[in-house]
Amino acid sequence: MTIPSFTDQTATPNGVRIAYSTGGDGPPLVLLHGFPQTRAMWAQIAPGLAETHTVICPDLRGYGDSGKPRDVAACSFRHMAQDVLALMQQLGHDRFAVAGHDRGGRVTHRLALDAPQAVTRLAVMDIVPTHTLLAQLRTDVARAYYHWFFLAQPEPFPETLIGHDPDGYFESCLLGWGKSDLSQFAPDQLAAYRTAWRDPDTVRGMCNDYRAALDHDFKDDAADLTQRIACPALVLYGADGAMAAQYDVADTWAPKCLDMQALAIPGGHFFPDTAPQDTLTALREFFA
Repeated sequence: MTIPSFTDQTATPNGVRIAYSTGGDGPPLVLLHGFPQTRAMWAQIAPGLAETHTVICPDLRGYGDSGKPRDVAACSFRHMAQDVLALMQQLGHDRFAVAGHDRGGRVTHRLALDAPQAVTRLAVMDIVPTHTLLAQLRTDVARAYYHWFFLAQPEPFPETLIGHDPDGYFESCLLGWGKSDLSQFAPDQLAAYRTAWRDPDTVRGMCNDYRAALDHDFKDDAADLTQRIACPALVLYGADGAMAAQYDVADTWAPKCLDMQALAIPGGHFFPDTAPQDTLTALREFFA
């Protein structure tokens, strides 16, 4: 799906093909999608931000039209963050702002830790820090976020089960972490998600993302527990989402940031899809 008024391009900045859409003019701003989506999730948000920024929306490696490494280690948030950094440098941007939802938020966090000199401002959406979620795992969180552990099972077990009905499985994810129904998702965006997740390579890529979270990202975050995000940070979360029900989301991020503000957005986990205007307003004010 092409984002309105944006152009679709591809690059290989870090050894893996990265598909991205770009538009607008002004300071550079990267938007990173989450699971089980693609860069199409920004279709109702990116054009508004492009009024004041040069906006770049990549598909994360393993997702959408980007490359899908078979090696689990190559699917870590650190590698995804390196993709973003290398892509932006290739485009001529040594410093930029970044916002990420879900898995994209985790990539945003890792990018800010690994390349603090590059990130001017950041927003993370509807996540608690990866290490916090896994190290302090509770039964209520495990029940709500069971997919972390299902998708991380060895290949090809989850891929085989999902492959029997990818629409059924991934649509259950869209509806499972807060108040929403499929009618709240823009038809074009939902069609783009379905096209992506019906590809067996994309299913494997998403599973490898979650395998890497347990095998690599947790250790990376454990090594950086005392490191704090140096730039101004915005924490957005769904007022009716699973994370807000289980955590004080802002409180989980406060020790990770030097300069942080937080705001609840109406809806559940997928509020960028179901409340795009509220999301756009919050991002526009913060990145202004």
